Amino acid sequence: MSLTKKILLGMFLGIVVGVALNPFPEVFEGINNYILYPLGKIFVNLIKMLVVPIVVVSLILGTAGISDPKKLGRIGFKTIAFFLITTTIALVLAIGIASVIQPGAGDFKLDGATFEGREAPPVIDTLINIIPANPFGAMVEGKMLQIIAFSIFIGFGMARLGEKVNLVLRFVEQLNEVLMYLVQAIMKFAPYGAFALIATAIGSQGIDAISAMGKYMFVVVLVLFIHLVFTYGSAVSLLGKFNPVKFIKGFYPAMIVAFSTSSSSATLPVSMKTAQNNLKVPKSISGFVQPLGATINMDGTAIMQGVATIFIAQVYGVELGLSALLTVVLTATLASIGTAGVPGVGLIMLSMVLTSVGLPVEAIALVLGVDRILDMTRTAVNITGDAACAVIISKSEKA
Repeated sequence: MSLTKKILLGMFLGIVVGVALNPFPEVFEGINNYILYPLGKIFVNLIKMLVVPIVVVSLILGTAGISDPKKLGRIGFKTIAFFLITTTIALVLAIGIASVIQPGAGDFKLDGATFEGREAPPVIDTLINIIPANPFGAMVEGKMLQIIAFSIFIGFGMARLGEKVNLVLRFVEQLNEVLMYLVQAIMKFAPYGAFALIATAIGSQGIDAISAMGKYMFVVVLVLFIHLVFTYGSAVSLLGKFNPVKFIKGFYPAMIVAFSTSSSSATLPVSMKTAQNNLKVPKSISGFVQPLGATINMDGTAIMQGVATIFIAQVYGVELGLSALLTVVLTATLASIGTAGVPGVGLIMLSMVLTSVGLPVEAIALVLGVDRILDMTRTAVNITGDAACAVIISKSEKA
């Protein structure tokens, strides 16, 4: 049985176990605390352990492989432009479809959950903080934008020095081989990790909680599907000259891992390997575009924020005018830049968006119960956008 089939089987068994244990909270708590949670946590930690070294090594090799500084600037501009445009499209789709279907038109009650919001950081602070005062401190703290900036600087320096640093380049290449081997070894544990993560999510939320938010979930999943099929499909077909069906089929294994981990960063090693092997994206482009996308490209998360904001506004009977909707688009786009690609981070970003348009942050309790399930789906969309961008850049650079 292939690894993908094993992961799918693990997910299916996780759903069955989660549904079976949900009516028995005491039994579920015991099994979850001693079996499911440790299994899932170990799997996620194993992949996260490799995230920072893989980002550093991949970006150094990717940048060093693009020896022409004009080409590096050109690829960087294309990548960021693609991410910003698709994120804006995602938000417009989310707000438009949520406004038409009106998922918040029914009767909902807060379950007492609270969530602490915080103001979105000023744009100038985000730009200043891209340059790390202490790159090693940034690696310890997992500040991805700073890690990316440092790695690009190192790669650029190596590209300019050329043969003088062949020994260093060879060392980084060998380190990359070691990291890729570790990814393959860890992925053998993926079916068990997927089983445990899904069982925990379903077992803790329960069918009743998920059913109560069915309409909200339906709208989010619908917009995610439309964005995946039409936005990415059209971009890959028209700009990348790549068959969209073959693209999805080739990238599917990484999407499964993203679905089970709910983390763009944790899935990065797998998504890069899948894009390079199945989609034939050159390592230099994959190593530059996908780590950058895991940090600043959050289309799936943006869709959740758009739908959730409209949903919460409808629940509270608040009319959002054009200026408020534009504020949602701008805040959500800027909030996605530099936000860690880890499970649950979308709720932190949502609190920023709600604050920006005057909606009560406590209303996040309405979507808190089912966010773990939706987090899985939108993470799969997030990393697919990164891969689509890599394919398009590869075609435009004739790589």
